[in-house]
Amino acid sequence: MAGLNDRDDDISAAMGEFGDHVDNAIFSQILEMDDSESERDFSAPLVQNFFEQATETFQKMDNALVDKNLQELSSLGHFLKGSSATLGFSKIRDSCQIIQQYGHQLNVDGTPEEDESVCLEKISAAIDRVKVDTSELEKLMEDFFGW
Repeated sequence: MAGLNDRDDDISAAMGEFGDHVDNAIFSQILEMDDSESERDFSAPLVQNFFEQATETFQKMDNALVDKNLQELSSLGHFLKGSSATLGFSKIRDSCQIIQQYGHQLNVDGTPEEDESVCLEKISAAIDRVKVDTSELEKLMEDFFGW
């Protein structure tokens, strides 16, 4: 029993480094699925796959932004929001929520935003922010998993 508590303490200490990037309750559930702490055969591939998906999604977002395709931007924001929420990646999830909302021409509070240029500005800023947050989180995850 003490071994299990030590393991939980080690995970909690390591996750403290993630700050507000990660919802520790969700991410710790992902880590609990690993058969081995040293191998992380379940969580590590999930996290690596997420960052690969994020890179591809950012490229699609950039293209949709150039095309001023709000519907596509909303769809891509929704997709990445779901993936990030599943892993507990809070900051990424929150920025993707903004992309999704403004893609539907809705302000964050849900009220309509009729001005498409305002929506595109808000989406552009959220994309810039989510790219930075993703890069920062990827470095933290590289340290955590030892990639």
